[in-house]
Amino acid sequence: MNIKVPVMEVMSRSPVTITEDETVSAAALKMKDLDVSSLVVVQGSKVIGIVTENDVVHKVVAEDLVPSKLRVKEIMTTPVISIHQHEEVEKAAAMMSKEGIRRLVVTDDSDLRGLVTENDILKIWPELIEVTREYQKAGLTEMEVEKASGYCESCKSFSESLAEQDGQLLCSECRER
Repeated sequence: MNIKVPVMEVMSRSPVTITEDETVSAAALKMKDLDVSSLVVVQGSKVIGIVTENDVVHKVVAEDLVPSKLRVKEIMTTPVISIHQHEEVEKAAAMMSKEGIRRLVVTDDSDLRGLVTENDILKIWPELIEVTREYQKAGLTEMEVEKASGYCESCKSFSESLAEQDGQLLCSECRER
């Protein structure tokens, strides 16, 4: 199966944004009220960061800090990992796996166009769960991968003997090509 689907076909076209100077309390309230798990941090029309529920939990709550006294810029993740809206969904899934993240900011050059999450991808292509979680599921990093089971990143066939070659998990047939 070699389906070419651009990210723009599955992304959310209206990601919720926030500015870096707003409080973490305001960010958490916005996430709660709008039922989202992340906010894209913008400065004008430029994307400068992203803040997630995990950022709030790990960087604020677990550290016993006061959310109303912290600014978003103090806990946001920056630089943002992004993907161009015309890139393929499969590439987005591979990027998420490599970076250990569940969402990517979607851009057209430097302009914000949307947000694509692991769930957006899995709604239309459930088989890509193997790509988005392959390294993490196996407890391996790219350089440590020797043998794993899952779907080959080249031919998309299931294999019990995937191995890393040139940055991809490949079955034995594809590694020999």
